[in-house]
Amino acid sequence: MKKIILTGDDFGLALPVNEAVLEAHGNGILTCASLMVGAEFYEDAAARARQCPSLQVGLHLTLVEGRPVLDAGQVPDLVDRNGEFSTHLVRAGFRFFFLPNIRMQLEAEIRAQFEAFAQTGLALDHVNAHNHMHLHPTILGLLLKVGKEYGLKAVRLPNEPPLLSWNAARRSYVPRLASSIFLAPWIAGMKRRLRQEGIRCNDFLFGMTDCGSMDVTLVTRMFRNLPPGITEFCFHPATRRCAEIDRTMPLYRHEDEFRALTSKTLLQELKTAGAERVSYSEL
Repeated sequence: MKKIILTGDDFGLALPVNEAVLEAHGNGILTCASLMVGAEFYEDAAARARQCPSLQVGLHLTLVEGRPVLDAGQVPDLVDRNGEFSTHLVRAGFRFFFLPNIRMQLEAEIRAQFEAFAQTGLALDHVNAHNHMHLHPTILGLLLKVGKEYGLKAVRLPNEPPLLSWNAARRSYVPRLASSIFLAPWIAGMKRRLRQEGIRCNDFLFGMTDCGSMDVTLVTRMFRNLPPGITEFCFHPATRRCAEIDRTMPLYRHEDEFRALTSKTLLQELKTAGAERVSYSEL
C-alpha cells in the first residue's frame, strides 16, 4: 500500500505562504502544514488553520536561519548580535554537540516553541525541523524529551531515495548520492531512536535536494516512481513573492510549487498511482 503525505513547510513565514497553504489544502492536494512559531505571521497562520480543521498542522522547529521564541538574552549562545539564529548549519551543529551551555539553551528554546504551538490550540500532527536539523542527535534527543510532554506522536524522517529522486529530476546525481551516503548512518540512528520511543515516521521523503523547485513536471515524475510504504513530499508554496521570501529564500520557486499543489494534473496522477493521501495523525 502506498500512502503519501503532502506538507507545506514554513507556514507562518509570510502572508503569501499562509494563503497558499490554505488554498492548496482546500482546492488542491496538500494534507499538512508545518508551523514556524517564531515567524512573524505565525498567529495569522494559526488562526487560518483553526478555521480549517481538516488541515493537519505540525511544528516546524526552527533553530537555524530564523529568530527564537525566547528573548535573545535567554539564549545568547544561540543568536548573533541581531538576535537571529546562525545561518552556518555545520558550525551550529558542532556547537550544539560539544558545548553543554548551548544544549541547555537549546532545550529551553525547544520547550518554548512546543509551548507556543500548544497555545495556538491546534492538535500536534507531527514535528520536523527547519533545514532538517532534527537529524542532529542532540536536537533529536531534546525534541523527543520535550515533545513527549506535549503529545508528540510523529516526526519526519529526512530519508530521500537518491536514485528515485534523480530519475525524476534528471540532475545532480552525484550530490544526491553523496548526501545519501553521508546521511545514511544519521538516518539509521534516527529511525532506531524513533522506533524505540514509539514515534511514528514516514519511510521516504521527496523535496530535499529539489527544495524550492517542486513544480508540476517534477512532482508528476516522482508520483510515477513512488516506492511502497509512506512517502512524504515537502513543499514551500506561496501565492506571490514578498519581502520575507526574497530575504530568506530568493532562489525558491514558491509560486511554481503552489501551482503544482493546486494542479488537477497531480490529483489525477495520484489516483493513477493508487496512493492514499494521509496526514501523520492518520498513520
